[in-house]
Amino acid sequence: MRYVVLLLATALLSIGNLHASQADHVTTSHAWIRLLPVKLPASGYVTLQNHSATAVTLVSAHSSAYAFVRLHQSTVASSGMSNMSMVAQLDIPAQGKVTLAPAGYHLMLEDPHRALEPGDIVDITLDFSDGSQLPVHFLVRPANADSN
Repeated sequence: MRYVVLLLATALLSIGNLHASQADHVTTSHAWIRLLPVKLPASGYVTLQNHSATAVTLVSAHSSAYAFVRLHQSTVASSGMSNMSMVAQLDIPAQGKVTLAPAGYHLMLEDPHRALEPGDIVDITLDFSDGSQLPVHFLVRPANADSN
């Protein structure tokens, strides 16, 4: 009898995992925005941890605080020149994490709908390839904030 109950519980957990969305498997930490003066674009940073057995894919993000939220990546070429480009999607490996941080992947935040100040909280929703969404609270920090 104990074996049957254990088998049934395992089967139900597996079924639950099959129906969980990508967003259900992702947790976030250290979400913050580097606020730049005037109307310069700001950058959003966050660590995304995928707890599932399969990769998940971040495809976009949006916020009511900004007109545009885009996935970007900053890189440095062998010549030493910095470059920033838009990224169509960002894979988070199974049981792995991706950190959006200065000089790497980040959210480019353009055209704020209102003036923001350090200490404000901005809600940004992350959109995954299966259509699921994950709302995240980002803390607004000043331009001279370090990444810690």
